[in-house]
Amino acid sequence: MNTNNNLPTPYRFLLILLCLGSANLLMGQDAVLLNFNTQRLQINRTAMTVLGGWAIGNLASGALLTGQKTGKAKYFHQMNLGWGAINLGIAGFAYYNAIKTDPAAFDLLGSFKEQEKITRILLFNAGLDIGYIMGGAYLRERAKTTTNNPERLAGFGESIMLQGAFLFVFDLAVFWVHHQHGKDLHPLIGGLSFSGNGLSWRLMF
Repeated sequence: MNTNNNLPTPYRFLLILLCLGSANLLMGQDAVLLNFNTQRLQINRTAMTVLGGWAIGNLASGALLTGQKTGKAKYFHQMNLGWGAINLGIAGFAYYNAIKTDPAAFDLLGSFKEQEKITRILLFNAGLDIGYIMGGAYLRERAKTTTNNPERLAGFGESIMLQGAFLFVFDLAVFWVHHQHGKDLHPLIGGLSFSGNGLSWRLMF
């Protein structure tokens, strides 16, 4: 005997509404995820445009002034030239990756993992930036007590301090933007959590 036919009409109507609601929820989630990942990639493109602009500025000024300056200033611009080349390569690669990535390729779990990865990388980089600043400060102080080309140490040190300071502010600013944007995932994540042992899902009723 088919028990579905014995369900009272209000219950059958409620069952239909639940099925339709579940389908609409999944479709709505896909739209939210597509929009979330599109914006995440746009944040990355904007950030790499800023980094690339900083790099080009260092390349241009370094190439122009290294040959015109002498002493500490010469080495300062020489180091800026090197940093500019490295930062431009990083910015170009990351920008290209953000362009080629399909925002529709990420499900909820993939979106969460990408969000966690970028914020962790940015915080790690901010820690490295502090190391750069401290290293540059050491070189500048070392220049005061050495007779072995102190102008080079001082110029390199001040350049590294400048680059580290910029990158520290840059990485923290991009982290904050991604962190704020990541809050859009919270209604979808629900009981999804991340630990050192992996991802877990807890259904909440």
